[in-house]
Amino acid sequence: MTIYIGNISYSMKEEDLQNAFEKFGVVTSVKMILDRQTGRSKGFAFVEMENEAEAASAIEALNNSQLDGRNIKVNAAHSKDTVQGD
Repeated sequence: MTIYIGNISYSMKEEDLQNAFEKFGVVTSVKMILDRQTGRSKGFAFVEMENEAEAASAIEALNNSQLDGRNIKVNAAHSKDTVQGD
């Protein structure tokens, strides 16, 4: 299951997110979204977890929580097809 994390600190690293989410289960990947020109974080990322129940637990626990001084938003990521509303 892929999880969207928004409003993250620009100084946060992928390892920091992995450590936060590993408390709830197996993290298979972390992808910090970077600005192509500057290489700086855009303030959001995606975490993929192996187990949906563990991912749901992470979403519930971490949504609206403080991480690196910011109140993060955490929810299930939507596929591009769903967002377009075809």
